[in-house]
Amino acid sequence: MRQYAVVIEKGESSYGAYVPDLPGCVAVGATPEEASTLIREAIEFHLEVLRDAGEPIPEPTSRLEYVEV
Repeated sequence: MRQYAVVIEKGESSYGAYVPDLPGCVAVGATPEEASTLIREAIEFHLEVLRDAGEPIPEPTSRLEYVEV
């Protein structure tokens, strides 16, 4: 099992989510929770497409960290 870092950003009218280690793997939801659910589905689909195409599955290398200032 792999754990990929996911970034969820607030836009003007929705929330966008993306996975730095999986270029092109994105999702948009009305709430952060919806974006989180949809990006999980997008990751599963993205990995399935890579497997079906015989492409290597990228290892997670990005990590998230919060810094207090």
